[in-house]
Amino acid sequence: MDQRSLILLGLLMSESQHGYQLNEFIEKNLNFITNMKKPTAYATLDKLCSSGFVEVKLNQEGNRPPRKVYTINDRGKQLFYDLLLKNLSSAENVYYDGDIGLMFIDYLPIDQSIAALEMRVNQCNLLLAELIHTPKHEGIGVNIAIQHKQVMLKREISFLQETVQKLQSQIEKD
Repeated sequence: MDQRSLILLGLLMSESQHGYQLNEFIEKNLNFITNMKKPTAYATLDKLCSSGFVEVKLNQEGNRPPRKVYTINDRGKQLFYDLLLKNLSSAENVYYDGDIGLMFIDYLPIDQSIAALEMRVNQCNLLLAELIHTPKHEGIGVNIAIQHKQVMLKREISFLQETVQKLQSQIEKD
């Protein structure tokens, strides 16, 4: 089990939900926290059910087809707490796809590298603006996660601006 299980179990801690509700919440509210897609969420829910951490019941409303409603049970709550503690206490090695480009930057003319990095700064600024305008949530957890993303993006922007300055000073030396 992993962070996908942690997300789904955490969402089920507040109330029982059907898969559509879970996926809708993830898409609308957690797109800066996870890139989990619907098929992955449903596959993870199925694994949690078959492993005995989540119970599923069919719910029939009106003429709608029956929907599966997922409920976390006591075993699932224990798994949630275990995964949560492990997640909060673990350092992670973060891999940034953009570092691959930085590694090979010497193969581009400096002016092209600067232009590309300035575009990246602009994209980071757009993401940061979107994060800054994210509505506050009840409780502190989601707000802390969003704040973490803001801090990391601000540092990324600062790093990229410093890198652009280094490249520009290289042009001036040559």
